[in-house]
Order: sequence, then C-alpha cells, then structure tokens
Amino acid sequence: MQEPVDPPSAAHGPDPAAVPTDADGTQNGESREIDRLRREVRDLRGKLRAHPLISHAQGLLQERYRLPDAEAAFELMKRCSQQHNLKLRNLASAVVSVPRPDDERGLWFPGRSGRTPPPLKFLPGHRPDKVNRSTVLKQVLHQALAFTEAPMGDLQTMEPAVGLQMEHHRGLSEEFLDFFAVVEEGTSCSLAARRRVRVVSDVATDPAVSEPAREMILAVGSRTAHSMPMLSPAGRTVGVFSLHLPRSGQDLTRVQATAVEGMAAQAGRWLEWHQQTILLNALEDLHRRGRDLRSGPGRRRTE
Repeated sequence: MQEPVDPPSAAHGPDPAAVPTDADGTQNGESREIDRLRREVRDLRGKLRAHPLISHAQGLLQERYRLPDAEAAFELMKRCSQQHNLKLRNLASAVVSVPRPDDERGLWFPGRSGRTPPPLKFLPGHRPDKVNRSTVLKQVLHQALAFTEAPMGDLQTMEPAVGLQMEHHRGLSEEFLDFFAVVEEGTSCSLAARRRVRVVSDVATDPAVSEPAREMILAVGSRTAHSMPMLSPAGRTVGVFSLHLPRSGQDLTRVQATAVEGMAAQAGRWLEWHQQTILLNALEDLHRRGRDLRSGPGRRRTE
C-alpha cells in the first residue's frame, strides 16, 4: 500500500467537477477503494469461517503423521493445495470428511484408476482435464446470467464437512453474501439441492423460504429465483446455482431453461470427476508426503 500523502490545497487541486465519476456520482478512485476494502473484508470473513475446518484438519494430520506441531500440518496442506491447484479450504474439508487411510498400505486409495474428464461444451477452447475448478464455476454462472439476462446470481458447491457454500456471485450485496456464506434450509437453492430438480421460487410468497432469507433476498431486488442443481452421474448434488430476476413470477423461456439446465448437468459431471481425480490425487500426494515426514530424515519408509 502506498504511503499516504497530504491532499492538495483547494487552490491547486483538481476541479471536483472535472474528476470522472461513476454512475452514482461517486468519484472513480473512491469507488475503487471502497470495492477493494469490501473485497478485503469479505476475504477476512471467509478465512474466519474456514479457520475451524482448517484447524480440525491440522489436528488430524498432526496426529496421523506424528508431526511436531500444527504449523507443520498447515504447511503440508498448503503445499499439496498449491501443487494441485486446490483451495486450502476444499482440501481441508476432504481431509476431515474422507475416511482415513490404511497405514498398512502406501496408497490412500488403492486400486483407483484414471478417469476421462467429461466434456464442457460451454467452455470451448478449454481442455476439460486442464481447466481449473474456479474457472469452470465462474463460467457456469457467467454464461447462465448472460443467456437469461438475469442481473444477479450466485453459485454454491456442496462441501462434505460444511454443506452448500458460496463460491461465486454477481450483482449481490455484501450483506447478502455474508448471510448466505453457508446455505442451510429455507431457500430455493437448498430445496433444489434436496429435490435435485430446478426450483422456481416467488420470493415474496414462497412458503419454503424462511422469513430471514426472504427479507435478505428481497432487499437485493430479487423477486423470482431459479435454482439449478448440479448433479453427479449418480444423481448426487455437488452444487447449485441460482438466477435472481427482478419481477415476480418471471419465468425462463423454454430455450433458456434447456440451456441453463444443460450447463448445470455438464458442470455437475465435471465437478464429480474433479472430486474423484484431482482432489483424490491431492489427498494421495498429501499421504505420501505425510508418511515421508513421519519416517523422519535418514530413515527408510516402509510401504
């Protein structure tokens, strides 16, 4: 961050009327600074929410591989998350939720074979085995919003140790993102996750929406929510994205509904592949490194 400088005097400073402004009259520099501060606050809140999960995973790894302290466990997870291009939170969630490895075997998941990634037709030019998870999720929401001309949307993934957790969003307030950082019951997206079909909700009158959730959703200008589950080939919900429309009872056209449901189906299959390959590769790598650390320097590891 730059060191603060004294503001110019009124006699020599720029004419405020000549400084470019945003649509709401806020000067561009001030608006960018506010956006930056909001992102920082959101990131800090996200880290606070993830801290108990990561701490739990640290404790498991410290005990499992006889590591000297929690910092060593954190560094082990950090290295593996970076190596496999995973968020630390997602790797920690898997460490906590996946059954522990059999110490008599060198592999955490013996007998596992490589799987071919499913195609991502909404991402032309990207190899499905090379594109990262964040890009896939961002593009699902971005293209669904663009195709339906919905002004707002959000996307959550199903984390085993957490539940539906916010991943990406567009056009929503900080209060909304904070309130729905982890989604439980009382929303159209939780209902879509449970029913595993597209759910259309008239926000103001839908009895399935809880009153606190209703108040928050109406506050951002959403009157109709369309929530699409992303399903694995076996029909398991791996995520949900929702489109928020400004008019009550506002439906999608048949073409729009078919397109966004197709995107959801492709994304669901790819997310399942990612969980069963990339994430398990990271856990396997973590187990190998952990066993090496447990063996200690100068000692041969027994497989």
